[in-house]
Amino acid sequence: MPKPILGLSAYYHDSAAALVVDGQIAAAAQEERFTRKKHDARFPRHAVSWCLSEAGLQLSDLECVVFYEKPLIKFERLLETYLSFAPRGLTSFLAAMPVWLREKLNMKGELKRELAELGGCGRAALPKLLFAEHHQSHAASAFFPSPFQRAAVLCMDGVGEWATTSVWLGEGNRLVPKWQINFPHSLGLLYSAFTYYTGFKVNSGEYKLMGLAPYGEPKYVEQILNHLVELKEDGTFHLDMSYFNYATGLTMTSRKFDELFGGPPRKPEGTVTQREMDLARSIQEVTDMAVLRLGRTVQRELGVDYLCLAGGVALNCVANGRLLREGPFRDLWIQPAAGDAGGALGAALAAWYEQYDQPRTASATDRMRGSYLGPRASDEAILRDFATAGAVYERLDDAQLLPRLAEIMAAGHVVGWFQGGMEFGPRALGGRSIIGDPRNPRMQSVMNLKIKYRESFRPFAPAVLADQVSNYFEIDRASPYMLLVAPVKESLRLPMSDSQKALFGIEKLNAPRSSIPAVTHVDYSARIQTVHRETNPRFFELLSAFHQRTGCAVLVNTSFNVRGEPIVCTPADAYRCFMNTEMDYLVVEGYLLDKTQQPQQPRDDSWKKEFELD
Repeated sequence: MPKPILGLSAYYHDSAAALVVDGQIAAAAQEERFTRKKHDARFPRHAVSWCLSEAGLQLSDLECVVFYEKPLIKFERLLETYLSFAPRGLTSFLAAMPVWLREKLNMKGELKRELAELGGCGRAALPKLLFAEHHQSHAASAFFPSPFQRAAVLCMDGVGEWATTSVWLGEGNRLVPKWQINFPHSLGLLYSAFTYYTGFKVNSGEYKLMGLAPYGEPKYVEQILNHLVELKEDGTFHLDMSYFNYATGLTMTSRKFDELFGGPPRKPEGTVTQREMDLARSIQEVTDMAVLRLGRTVQRELGVDYLCLAGGVALNCVANGRLLREGPFRDLWIQPAAGDAGGALGAALAAWYEQYDQPRTASATDRMRGSYLGPRASDEAILRDFATAGAVYERLDDAQLLPRLAEIMAAGHVVGWFQGGMEFGPRALGGRSIIGDPRNPRMQSVMNLKIKYRESFRPFAPAVLADQVSNYFEIDRASPYMLLVAPVKESLRLPMSDSQKALFGIEKLNAPRSSIPAVTHVDYSARIQTVHRETNPRFFELLSAFHQRTGCAVLVNTSFNVRGEPIVCTPADAYRCFMNTEMDYLVVEGYLLDKTQQPQQPRDDSWKKEFELD
């Protein structure tokens, strides 16, 4: 049996490390959580150190280190793109080349230098360094941890080396590539072009566009399909590149794009108007259409009942929900770290199963351990951080703490919840969460404006006891990673008055939609997380205590951070965030902190400068 394998992603965005030991995912974490720099793209020095430390290993104990993509093929794509679009893009070509020639063409040497420095050893003592392909890493991250023995795999993102969409057949311990769509034709970059045009940040603001869509009308769908993208019946597509700048320029869209939609891009932090809402709704409809068509084609061609998804587009939980409800598959499984961070895990798994031909048997549940694959806080670390901050706390066992928290939340208070392993991927799933009562009609605006300091239109997700999900939402299966959107049950919806029905755009926020208004979006949808005793027993028990106290088996669950900040990693991060927002209570493992009892200190707003707004 091979020794442990370390997977790495780095140098684009979302650097991460993942460790596979005896075929099991032993540890995985994103570099941003340690450095506090969102989407940190640097070599994942801290994540690697933590993964090795967690497993009690040195670099010399590894079978190999696997990088998640092949830089030389990526460079080939860059050169061919510039040549095919010449003389357009000369400025960005001249800007990109020195970096490639100085650093990225010698990625193997750069990785060995970083690893040798980290391990305090010579390069000759390092384990083998292997390179997977970008979409191979995505596909492996989707299929190998899934509960399926045989499944289709669909990977959709901006671009890897060449592929932007790829289809694979996974069976046992093998992934067979079937076909792909190549750059510059990209569903991910099409969506990102609208992210840019509506004034949000590319590679992090796409989920804002998805959240904004229900406020708008799909009035630009025909324009998109007639001018920007030729979408075929089988789901394959071809973009008219005269509307885009991303292949050769420093912006996503061209002047021709501006003319088509009646003006320049919205300035970041400018007012969100009805135009942005309608654009968001329109590109979401087109994305849904493409994903549904691709799914049907893949099922027809491969004759499989199950589908696995990865790549950045797989984080579009609205499209995922429609594919589950309207598509041809019996079930879906989506990698919770679907973006580039998950590529580190996929690279390690691809080596384990395919390079070293290790056996794989599907199990009834997936192998991601609920995605709680990151650092935990020891009691010693908690008390040290509290002492440094001068925090006032009380320690309670769960028999006292959980019912008390249920009462606190039922009274309308907001709680920072820090326990167990940190989540791997962009979603907080009850390890590093901010939680509250979903029945409270003020909860969405309070959390958005006074705690997260973000746009008021942003929806919040419900965490629901897994065995109760069908009592609240139109879904009949698990959604443990908050990657499926489903409608709220008709029986929970509130009738709308004529004046409420007439509300337009952002005014729709003012009308409660259901008896759990804080997690019901304006189109009666919700991005669902089912909570399972097997993977997060403590969060499950907290939900159960809230259910017993209130009769409601749902909590509002959002990530423990402020806008632009990575999810908190340590007790010190959690306390700092708690004190600089209007959160009422903080729980760190068995410790309860009441804001009113903390030492008075001036509000530290330096995070607004430290964390670049997304």
